[in-house]
Amino acid sequence: MVEIKGRIDPVVADFIRRAVARADESKSEVLVIQLNSPGVLIGQADFLRLVEEIRTSAVPVAIWVGPTGASASGATAAMLAGAGIAGMAPGTKVAGLGPEEAQSRGLVATTDPTLGEFVVGLDGKDVGGKVLRTARVVEEGDGPRRQQAGQVRFAKLGLTERLLHLTADPSVAYLLLMVGLLLIVFEFFTAGVGVAGVTGAVSLILSCYGLAVLPTNPIGLALIGLGVFGYSVDVQSGAPRAWTGIGAAALAVGSWRLFPGDLSVKWWIILMMSVAVALFMLSGMTAMLRARFSTPTIGRESMIGQMGEATTGIDPEGMVDLRGGKWRARTNRATPIPAGERVRVVAIDGLLLEVEPETGGAKDAHH
Repeated sequence: MVEIKGRIDPVVADFIRRAVARADESKSEVLVIQLNSPGVLIGQADFLRLVEEIRTSAVPVAIWVGPTGASASGATAAMLAGAGIAGMAPGTKVAGLGPEEAQSRGLVATTDPTLGEFVVGLDGKDVGGKVLRTARVVEEGDGPRRQQAGQVRFAKLGLTERLLHLTADPSVAYLLLMVGLLLIVFEFFTAGVGVAGVTGAVSLILSCYGLAVLPTNPIGLALIGLGVFGYSVDVQSGAPRAWTGIGAAALAVGSWRLFPGDLSVKWWIILMMSVAVALFMLSGMTAMLRARFSTPTIGRESMIGQMGEATTGIDPEGMVDLRGGKWRARTNRATPIPAGERVRVVAIDGLLLEVEPETGGAKDAHH
């Protein structure tokens, strides 16, 4: 027995193929698939090959759509046609049809409330010339009764496979993408690589599988990138300006356009993420930068004329060490300032220091 939940992506398709092969190797009586899937995320040719492998399997394949509330929608319903026998639970849908309609159209053969009853009901059925034996008769006080017999083996996706399959959900792929982008931006502004950067990179890697499997709209993806970039520009300047509006609009439109049709991210998730990004960028990031790079007891203007040291090359931007803290800095000189050289603060723009080299600077020339 194997359980298939969610859209059939490459990971799930490969899992089903392995289950068919293992059932043949172990000389199983029947392979039972419990199915609850709203569609497929593999190419039509690959899906048709999968259905054909199920149809021609040496071990009969039985598919039960359940439990109550489950469905086999879209192309997924074609899997039932490839199975030796198919059934469904009450309160489920196959190709949008309830049990009675699906049974009358020949999509399923039985309606069974539980998987166990479906398996017991397979006993004695002729599937592809093989009479199945899935139950035994026991004598009880109220007469003979059939119950499930033999050894039942369950197969599940491995941990890594389950993780990849989870990312093939549009909402999960979208959330991983946004978390990854925001954490990478956070690490960029802190000028280091830490837990946030590693977590962001892992989130982006996982989202890449979902974005590759899902029918992702490149324009939507580009707009999301533009949205995060727009917010970042105004974080750098230290105050919300035109780029904040551009970023908010691009992020909302890109999130809405990221996946098509019924795969689109739910509107309330987009709304929550848009608010979260705005709060993170305009409040959280700004507060973090002020706490990390500002001097609380002395106004920043007092740093004009102070000497520091370039901790990275400044070409035209980099980092300087001043008063025991790291500051983002830029130079308006055509010649880059190398790391380790002494620099003088000549102006301040928000959280950005404008610096010049100690030797050859305006103050030095004046003297």
